[in-house]
Amino acid sequence: MSNISVTVRYFALFRDMAGTAEATLTVPAQTTGELFDTLASQWAFSEPRTHCKVAVNDELVDWQHSLVSGDTVLLFPPVAGG
Repeated sequence: MSNISVTVRYFALFRDMAGTAEATLTVPAQTTGELFDTLASQWAFSEPRTHCKVAVNDELVDWQHSLVSGDTVLLFPPVAGG
């Protein structure tokens, strides 16, 4: 598996846990799900990805979406409302 370079934008809880709003990373992930799992291990995300949303290049996608170098990935934790 080859590494790709992506920019990750973290929102809300994820931003707090990662300690940054945005980072460019080189990772072995090939899909959004693999990227999330890699980041969840690194930052100890408490939310499972099934409760979260992901977008690539400003379009919502699923967790099997294929990534390519240069993509911008946006990670959104669950939104609480009332």
